[in-house]
Amino acid sequence: MATRDTLHVEIVTAERELYSGEANMVSAPGTEGRLGILPRHAALLTTLSPGALNIKLGDAEEPIFISGGFLEVSNNSVIVLADTAELAEEIDQARAQEARRRAQEELAQAQSDVERAELLGALERAMTRLRVAELARRRSGRRLEIPRSDSEQ
Repeated sequence: MATRDTLHVEIVTAERELYSGEANMVSAPGTEGRLGILPRHAALLTTLSPGALNIKLGDAEEPIFISGGFLEVSNNSVIVLADTAELAEEIDQARAQEARRRAQEELAQAQSDVERAELLGALERAMTRLRVAELARRRSGRRLEIPRSDSEQ
């Protein structure tokens, strides 16, 4: 239950719920720019771009990679419906580096604007996944306690 200084946050994909809990702030990559959501924020519905979504509670922070989606703010609650999402610790850095390398190589060979746009999107997703993983690795602050289901452990 959200208090005066927190808001309730849910981050879900079609496959799973990544987070359901309280936060002092949510920072998200909106398609029109970065969004900062604090308790008692005005109602809002917006689209999200691929990027790092950060949940802050006290001195703990959790970066999450999202590949895009929607964010709704209503009644001191934030709901993120992400196309796909990964906690920083779940990101396979070797796989992301390979995806970046492959996208860069294929981009050099792209024949059409549509193909270039798709490959630029793939390159951006791979680079963002790597940035989120690196951010979590370097962070000296506390991590949020995010319960894992048995199938995720």
